[in-house]
Amino acid sequence: MATDPYAWLSKSLATIHRADWYRSVQTIQSMPGAIVQLQGQPAINFASNDYLGLAGDRRSIDAATAAVKKFGTGSTGSRLLSGHRELHRQLEEAIASLKQTEDALVFSSGYLANLGAIASLVGKRDLILCDRYNHSSLKNGAILSSATIIEYTHCDIQDLQNQLNKHREKYRRCLIITDSVFSMDGDLCPLPELLNLAEKFICMVLVDEAHATGVFGANGAGCVEHFNCTGYPLIQIGTLSKALGSLGGYVAGSSALIDFLRNRAQSWIYTTALTPADTAAALEAINIVKQEPQRRTQLWRNVDYLKQLIAQDLPHLKLLPSESPILCFHIDNAKAALIVGRQLKTSGIFAPAIRPPTVPTSRIRISVMAIHEPAHIQKLVSVLKAIL
Repeated sequence: MATDPYAWLSKSLATIHRADWYRSVQTIQSMPGAIVQLQGQPAINFASNDYLGLAGDRRSIDAATAAVKKFGTGSTGSRLLSGHRELHRQLEEAIASLKQTEDALVFSSGYLANLGAIASLVGKRDLILCDRYNHSSLKNGAILSSATIIEYTHCDIQDLQNQLNKHREKYRRCLIITDSVFSMDGDLCPLPELLNLAEKFICMVLVDEAHATGVFGANGAGCVEHFNCTGYPLIQIGTLSKALGSLGGYVAGSSALIDFLRNRAQSWIYTTALTPADTAAALEAINIVKQEPQRRTQLWRNVDYLKQLIAQDLPHLKLLPSESPILCFHIDNAKAALIVGRQLKTSGIFAPAIRPPTVPTSRIRISVMAIHEPAHIQKLVSVLKAIL
């Protein structure tokens, strides 16, 4: 009989290594930007979710600094206890204004927003229909809710309708959950069709706008705006840590929804409030998104330029279908993906290898930013051509 109850950890790690699934951090030693110092070497950064380049924007930094000087480094408690600041409410009002919803609620991360919202809205007598490629936070929120979970084929409206026909009438409430932009593929959910089905089968819809907020829509409000679905009854989740360059998450929707979550979402009630610095930086970022649409315009120019160069210089490189600034291409296996990732890094390009179990197949993930210059994109394609 084994005497060490932790001996299994080493065996499990050995299995992870053998599968080439082992992960470790890579240290960035500089400000966020198009070029970063990666473990002591300059690298063109195609690994960031800072789509608009706001994480290093002086205005966001100044807003965060001013908030620290006025309110300190931490909020010191949950919002319902001692952590609430007027800044939090200002940020919620700004999010609701951007999303054109009645209200919004700020969480300490997007992951916590998904956990809290999903687990509060449905329970044991209810049904969740979940896109197979949804983010971990959506899937874990579904598990936490104790509702029955059925996955439907990725972005397959017909499969979703079949599942609803088969199962909907057996349950009290039904919640359809989906990412709007799928972060490891770059494609978009068919939101209008989802909403049509939801109306037909009397379902709630929760859409995670993490990679869409600030990026999509005429005003940067996300895919809900992009698909002309603003004003539809749905639950919008998002993060402040990607295009908005800060930290935290939010839920946006009706006044009744937000009031309910303030009273029932455990990941909001029992978590220390977002720091003053993060709150102020996100608030300033939303102001910039509203005032400077040219950032989004430049982002999409860069995406189009990269696709054009790949089609011209790498015609055999098959990108996954993408309508976002996230471009991915398949690599045969995890080991090969790691080799390509290391070759890119050696050549001054930071574009990570993404492997199972995060994704079903190994790939290189390229994330385009508004602050990339044409020379950065040209070098990426040139290096890929030499490697592949």
